[in-house]
Amino acid sequence: MTYTTSWLLLIVAGFLEIAFAVGLKCANGLDRPWILAGTLVALASSLYLLTMALRVLPVGTAYAVWTGIGAAGTAIVGMYWLGDGVSLWRLFWVGLILLSVNGLR
Repeated sequence: MTYTTSWLLLIVAGFLEIAFAVGLKCANGLDRPWILAGTLVALASSLYLLTMALRVLPVGTAYAVWTGIGAAGTAIVGMYWLGDGVSLWRLFWVGLILLSVNGLR
């Protein structure tokens, strides 16, 4: 596996991490088991792709990027689609997470 492919897998894993976190919210506990099932598939897929990327990438960098994409992406989705509060400070901190993730690359 190439270095570039590992980064691509890691980015996809990060987006699946967003799907997992948002899916937990949308599943509403166990009220929507079909959404919960999809959420678990997203989690398993995210972990699998992270594991594949770790074959090439350093663990500290890969894990930080994976969690950074998940955290920032989940915050953005929450603000845009789920009615979470939006403020300049929240956007600033999300931007700082993304900037930090980029710095680790």
